[in-house]
Amino acid sequence: MPEAEPRHVFVYGTLRRGGRNDINRLQPAPRYVGMGEVQGKLYQIDWYPGLTLGGEKAVTVVGEVYELQPELEALLDEIEQIVPGDDSEYFKRVLTIEVDGRPLPCLVYEINPERVRGRQAMGHGDWILFHPA
Repeated sequence: MPEAEPRHVFVYGTLRRGGRNDINRLQPAPRYVGMGEVQGKLYQIDWYPGLTLGGEKAVTVVGEVYELQPELEALLDEIEQIVPGDDSEYFKRVLTIEVDGRPLPCLVYEINPERVRGRQAMGHGDWILFHPA
């Protein structure tokens, strides 16, 4: 049986290296692949950010890309409060993100748009630079 393609995740907030929920402290440990970027808007929800993808006045949002095991993906779903239906805090998306010149399908946790309705976007795309742990 052929081996399944590895899954990748793009992390842009507290899961980034040095963040409050640094993905490198979680188990099973992910493998760092490189830096990536998406177009969207960051919002400060509380002590953590939310990202909406695309849209008017989108900025370049930077993040780290990691290869992850299914057990770690399940843990990330728990951290990001993924639940069935429209009440999830985040929704899991799959985007192709270029890392070192190579396109990789990556999971991206996008904030539920209802959670940021009426809020002002942060106007930049680097959570760690402006909100160190």
